[in-house]
Amino acid sequence: MFEFFFEHSPAVFRKGEFILLGSWPIWILIVLIFAAGGILALRLRRTAAAAAPGVTMRRAAGIWALDTAVVAVLLLMLWHPAIRIAALKPQQNIIAVVVDDSRSMGIQEGSATRLEQAAGLLGSGLLDDLQNRFQVRLYRLGTELERIQSLEDLSASDHATHIGAALDQIVAESASLPIGAVVLVSDGADNTGGLPPETIAALRSRRLPVHTIGVGRPQFDHDVEITDVQTPDRALAGSRLTAQVTLRQRGFDGRKARLTVRSEGRVLATREVELAEGGKPQVETLLFHAGSPGAKRLEISAGPLEGEENPGNNTLARLVNIVDAHPRILYMEGEPRWEFKFIRRAIDEDPTVELVSILRTTQNKIYRQGIHTPEELKEGFPGRVDEMFSYDGLIIGSVEAAYFTPVQQELIREFVDRRGGGLLFLGGRASLADGGYGASALAEVLPVRLPSSKQTFHRDRAGVRLTPAGRDSMITRLVDDAEANARRWEELPQLADYQEVGPPKPGATVLAELIAPGGRELPLLVTQHYGRGRVALFATGGSWRWQMTQPLEDKTHEIFWQQLLRWLVTGAPGRVSLSVPRQMLFDEERVRLTATVRDTAYAPVADARVSARILGPNGLQAAVELAPDPARIGIYETEWTVPGQGSYIAEVTAYRAGKEAGRGVVTFERMDGVAENFHAEQNRELLERLASATGGSYYTPETAARLSDEISFSEAGVTVRETKDLWNMPILFLLLLALKSGEWYLRRKWGVV
Repeated sequence: MFEFFFEHSPAVFRKGEFILLGSWPIWILIVLIFAAGGILALRLRRTAAAAAPGVTMRRAAGIWALDTAVVAVLLLMLWHPAIRIAALKPQQNIIAVVVDDSRSMGIQEGSATRLEQAAGLLGSGLLDDLQNRFQVRLYRLGTELERIQSLEDLSASDHATHIGAALDQIVAESASLPIGAVVLVSDGADNTGGLPPETIAALRSRRLPVHTIGVGRPQFDHDVEITDVQTPDRALAGSRLTAQVTLRQRGFDGRKARLTVRSEGRVLATREVELAEGGKPQVETLLFHAGSPGAKRLEISAGPLEGEENPGNNTLARLVNIVDAHPRILYMEGEPRWEFKFIRRAIDEDPTVELVSILRTTQNKIYRQGIHTPEELKEGFPGRVDEMFSYDGLIIGSVEAAYFTPVQQELIREFVDRRGGGLLFLGGRASLADGGYGASALAEVLPVRLPSSKQTFHRDRAGVRLTPAGRDSMITRLVDDAEANARRWEELPQLADYQEVGPPKPGATVLAELIAPGGRELPLLVTQHYGRGRVALFATGGSWRWQMTQPLEDKTHEIFWQQLLRWLVTGAPGRVSLSVPRQMLFDEERVRLTATVRDTAYAPVADARVSARILGPNGLQAAVELAPDPARIGIYETEWTVPGQGSYIAEVTAYRAGKEAGRGVVTFERMDGVAENFHAEQNRELLERLASATGGSYYTPETAARLSDEISFSEAGVTVRETKDLWNMPILFLLLLALKSGEWYLRRKWGVV
């Protein structure tokens, strides 16, 4: 229809340059249009006044506009409008036809797979039309771009789709070959995270258009997909962990699905959930025990449900490093109190965490517990970096800020910021605002803005309620079910005391609130990241009542304190640590190893020699050197090619002056062919964006017949400039007829003759 009215295809107007072939300059055209408009205005004014004195100016202006438009169109046609466009020379250019041959193209849709639909489309005449006018090179696309001789060489068997890498290869070939255009037939399911800007820029610089033909449905009618799973990368042995599962569904509104966490075939957790209506993403939490030390591969699955069209996207895998560590926490308490006794008792039942405590019994006397040697903490609270930084966590109880020297206060701040340790503040009659912390160097570390007044500590009973963030936190999870857990917190015995701590700082998270007398809601448990470490505040010294006023077998108090203190120290790094961007490598062949190296004072080290030893499947062993990052002191990196599927463990060792400075370990796993099962609907947005950015067009199988006519208009390869007339377009004559008919109708209606 468009070609009938405009004589040419839309591609001609989109890519061509509008010109006027008339010999007279364009300014004469503009002058004549204005002159004609003025003459018509004078003429209409005289005739309208004589024939119908009551004609309004608005009506006269409408008739004048139609008359002027007729003259303008006629004058424009006299100036011979045309469009100039570059076109490929027949038989002198190559058209690269790239067909997606990945596993997602093997998805059955109706009576045929996507690949069968693509092959049928090309084989039904489209490929022949291109071959009659150009030289055609046929390629298959998967992890690499490979040239093939016929459509029969396609099998939908490659485990990944790397569109960007394939286009980079074609750009490289276009440097020596007259490639005039690229035709990409795909569902757009790229597994590399999108199209690199460098690839788009290279195509633009070559003026090489990519025409895309999208196959596959834009969405499945019946499908449940796990889109993401969040699990900790590292955990202490015996910890309780959470898996936050994000899933979406179509066609199963209100149905039940079972979520399961497995490791080595053993079920760690399972839960039945109701699927959200309307296909909205929903987040569900599963709790499970970390178990014994080692790298654990977790499989998180949903369903599948009867009638699902793509059950391959119902399972995701994650790795968790369960470490056999015994982090040490230093607890400084300024006075004997029940809270101190019951916290120590709760941690004594946890074999993983070691609690070392200093209790000030009188003004100049301390009592030490949990020390390794008689010399440890002999002088009281640490005043040196090496002594302070030997711990992983720190608890400050009811002790005034002035007890710590300025050097010790700065050490505590550096302990969190530079060391990456965990710091917990407890409520008490000599802590927080009442202890002068608001005016100390530690005010910056606190996750709240302390009140400026004193008497913030109250010996009154207060209830507890979880916030929405607390409902999802592992710290406050007393029972597995989220709703039952929230009720359990509200049913806990009231606290023996509470402290007003002020509003939370931006970035802080309130996990639990106090319900103080009078119904006031105050922060109770607040957490925040600070530098490399983390900080928590527990605004009471009365949680001991959770143990004293409940049955002996009730473990609420122990569970809470063990989980809080494990959270406090789990993220504390050693002097040398090793990390990877993702522990699960789905269809990825390269992994970046990043080591952080620090000295005994945890200052970044720039002069270390860092190497990694990698062990993999089938006895594989490899050694690589890590190079220092010139922009970041203490960071050493390298990229390593992962040779195949399987689990790998990398151990990094840092040396300074010929001596070992520390070690770090990380595990990762490569899995191929998994990513093709996810987001398997046609990614039309990517295909349209690729075509638009490179000057090509997006086609559906129904509109692909236009491709053979429109593909000629390209500035790549061997081209010739063509000029196409526009003055004889039917739309112009129809426009003139419509303008004159409208004018006649209005004149008759309004009596203007």
